[in-house]
Amino acid sequence: MLVANQLLMISMPGGSEWILIILVVLLLFGGRKIPELMRGLGRGIREFNDAKNNVKEEIEQGIKEKDKTTSPQQ
Repeated sequence: MLVANQLLMISMPGGSEWILIILVVLLLFGGRKIPELMRGLGRGIREFNDAKNNVKEEIEQGIKEKDKTTSPQQ
């Protein structure tokens, strides 16, 4: 991963870059659209996490059921 970052010269933005990014977002979307944008982003993240947790639970239930059926009965 480090080699890929060095080759592509990709790194996380520093303090001044974040300020510039925030200013550009403010100019593009305006102050009124940003709360709506953040709410939509929050909903999307929540839905993703819910789906991820559902898949995890289904996998765990499948493993438990498989263990029950394959375990020798005494």
